[in-house]
Amino acid sequence: MPLRRTLLQLLALTGLAGAVKPAAARETTAAAARMLRAIEADFRDTAASTGIAAPSPALRRALLNVPRERFVPQSLADMAYENHPLPIGEGQTISQPFIVALMTELLQLAPGAKVLEVGTGSGYQAAVLAELGAKVYSIEIVAPLATRARADLDAAGYGAVVTRIGDGYKGWPDEAPFDGIVVTAAPDHVPPALIEQLKPGARLVIPVGPHWLSQELRVIRKDADGRTVTQRILPVRFVPLTRER
Repeated sequence: MPLRRTLLQLLALTGLAGAVKPAAARETTAAAARMLRAIEADFRDTAASTGIAAPSPALRRALLNVPRERFVPQSLADMAYENHPLPIGEGQTISQPFIVALMTELLQLAPGAKVLEVGTGSGYQAAVLAELGAKVYSIEIVAPLATRARADLDAAGYGAVVTRIGDGYKGWPDEAPFDGIVVTAAPDHVPPALIEQLKPGARLVIPVGPHWLSQELRVIRKDADGRTVTQRILPVRFVPLTRER
């Protein structure tokens, strides 16, 4: 402790103590900018399949503003802004930033939209949605992940996100209907409850397919008369949706 205090005193005398945090902040800003460029490149490369050539200005701002490093294990913080998934424990991952961005765009949300997220995971997708002005309800079946995500969302300034522990296959009927639903793990079929809990005109964005085999990202739109129209977007790879047994 005496040695540490002496070092801090020397840093203060030389004016370096105040420079430590700004330097770290500059590196984080640069890493986020690199991530955004990678995301934009992926949008261009997949535009023929997705119909979206670039993220919206609002989503760009959200991706730069959300501190992704807060939603990964501390040991992986230096990799937080790389454009690929990372493990977060309990056999789960934080999704690739491009996939988070794409699924967010596919929801086509208006500011203030009420959104259900099935699979809170790290909390990052919920934070991006909240940054866009959505009212987010997020459900997670893995209790340790749910507890950690709640703490990380609060620490990052997203305390308005509503979370709970439960089986997302059943949706959140007490808060339905929703202006959009996003599912961050892959069931082998579309849960009927999620369709039921969509408002007319709303969208469900969901990966569907068996574990470790071919999965596809789908957008399911519910018409005013309750019928659904499904659009198949592109092949994806997600962890399986965990259900109560």
